[in-house]
Amino acid sequence: MFWGQTLQTTVKAPITFDGIGLHSGHPARVTICPASAEHGIWFKRVDISLGDTLVPARWDIVEQSPLCTKLVNRAGVSVSTVEHLMAALAGCGVHNALIEIDGPEVPILDGSSHPFVQGILARGVREVLAPVRAIEVLEPVTVETQHGWARLSPAQGLTMDFHIDFTDAAIGKQDRTLDLANGAFVRELCDSRTFCRQADVDHMQSNGLALGGKPGENAVVFDGDQVTSPGGLRHADEPVRHKMLDALGDLALAGAPIIGHYEGCRAGHAMTNSLLRKLFATPGAFRMVVCDDTVAAKLPGAGVHRDEIPAVA
Repeated sequence: MFWGQTLQTTVKAPITFDGIGLHSGHPARVTICPASAEHGIWFKRVDISLGDTLVPARWDIVEQSPLCTKLVNRAGVSVSTVEHLMAALAGCGVHNALIEIDGPEVPILDGSSHPFVQGILARGVREVLAPVRAIEVLEPVTVETQHGWARLSPAQGLTMDFHIDFTDAAIGKQDRTLDLANGAFVRELCDSRTFCRQADVDHMQSNGLALGGKPGENAVVFDGDQVTSPGGLRHADEPVRHKMLDALGDLALAGAPIIGHYEGCRAGHAMTNSLLRKLFATPGAFRMVVCDDTVAAKLPGAGVHRDEIPAVA
């Protein structure tokens, strides 16, 4: 049955992370636990004792927000800021996991996927007896707003183009193109941190948001032509790399790897989710395929190694 097909994976053993929620400022512990074949990715709120505490990592339960990706199940139980963890799982090729969390927000850690990637690859992954299925994009789909646009179109693997344009001179216009095959996410994107402008930080904190933000520890802060965070940037184009990281995490909520070309121009969490909704609502725009070794080798989680994780200060 599985001859020539690539098998799904899960983590070999539980992996725990402790930190602070970026927006809530609340401490949180999250543990990635092994799961069986065809389980997919689910969150479990272990701080809630009654009702439905399971939250599937799925595109159709996203409550759209410009600041982060928030999942809300039918009982109203939520988990927010899931994008960096989802990107790490996709980038490491983990298809099945139960993620236990003791609060409403995934801890921000250093503002990137780097700690999650380190933990996953240090603990290792193992195969489970089910083939990898992927979502192959067959026809282009596009969503637009007055601020930007996003598109998915056919491709041989998962590739990405991203464009940003900020008035702040320290950010400015940035463009990057990347084929996410062969561990490129781990090497090129996973250590790129979330970023913001100093004026936005001041505004959010005055309104009770970004309470867990610690410039230099979990976010890059820009003020005009200055990078105010101690230590500066990890990459000259760290902002656009982080936008690509976010996009991978949001695309991972499709429920299976995507075979297609993603383009984003000033796109954010809400726009990428709208793009998935349009893809699945458009007849003939996609199909599910079982991945043989050739196809699976072009997916983000194929061929990743611990020694490819970038060193960070």
